[in-house]
Amino acid sequence: MNNCIIGIDLGGTNIKAAVYDLSFNCLTDRMIDTQADGGPEHVLNRIAELAKAMLDELGMTKADVSCMGMGIPGLLDPETGFSVFSPNFPGWSNVNVIEIMSRTFDFPIFIDNDVRVNLYGEWRFGAGAGCRDLVLLTLGTGLGSGIVMGGRVLYGATSSAGEIGHMNMYREGRPCKCGSSGCLGRYVSAIGMVNTFKEHLSQGRTSIIAEWTLGKPERITARMISEAYDQGDVLAAEVLQETGTLLGFGLSNVINLFNPELIIIGGGMSAAGERLLQPTREAINAHALEMPRQACSIVTARLGGKAGMLGAAVYAYERSLGKWSGGKEEQKA
Repeated sequence: MNNCIIGIDLGGTNIKAAVYDLSFNCLTDRMIDTQADGGPEHVLNRIAELAKAMLDELGMTKADVSCMGMGIPGLLDPETGFSVFSPNFPGWSNVNVIEIMSRTFDFPIFIDNDVRVNLYGEWRFGAGAGCRDLVLLTLGTGLGSGIVMGGRVLYGATSSAGEIGHMNMYREGRPCKCGSSGCLGRYVSAIGMVNTFKEHLSQGRTSIIAEWTLGKPERITARMISEAYDQGDVLAAEVLQETGTLLGFGLSNVINLFNPELIIIGGGMSAAGERLLQPTREAINAHALEMPRQACSIVTARLGGKAGMLGAAVYAYERSLGKWSGGKEEQKA
């Protein structure tokens, strides 16, 4: 009957899944822990069992499913269905996701990067609705991004376009898992901001957060820094200023390169709001080219944790209809 679409957002900690009707109204959603240490087949089997449980809940069968979309962290090939590398998943290398999932399901299954499926969600139904030129940044454990130019999602030769988090900001900075150092995401991310805070503490600075954590820096979180900022903590304010300013330098490059009409800031760190974005805007106003700067608005994401599931469903449905706004084949047409 093809009455529904399944959207999956795979994260290092949790798997989020939802079933939508063909108008993208959510029929049900669930979240379970990922258990990434179990390896790729274990994780993918958990996703399959989760999908079947949601269909059972709705009184549906596999015959009711039009397609499934899956957002997966790391490098992958959306056209072959291979997940090449996912840094936070042990043993996850050249995993044929489509082949494994097709052992259970006979409906079409499509994969894409987790940030890009968030982009599809915010672009179609969130803060980016109606825009043809936009950039989404997800500020969480790391910094991810996706780009829409002229109404098409940019993929690049190896489907890895938009790695703004690996823009080099310091010639010799903090080492990055990508093999380089000084990458933007090593500073502008939850972990990056916490590390900046810890560095200042190690240099003798004081903060109310040291009292909250009983002097144990490993307990410090990005949310604590925002909470301390609200209580007038000087160091928290300096760290948010420093982090926001560096983000502004990075986004100045993004604005100059891509000339977007909109930049959407999502991910857990977006909860910092103007504490982070005010210094970001100041840096952009001082360093981005005037014409593209004036044409670009910076907003926070609207869909929150639901963007990835919804975006995965949108992406899969568009691909199943041959309306994919990205990929090599479509861009050659």
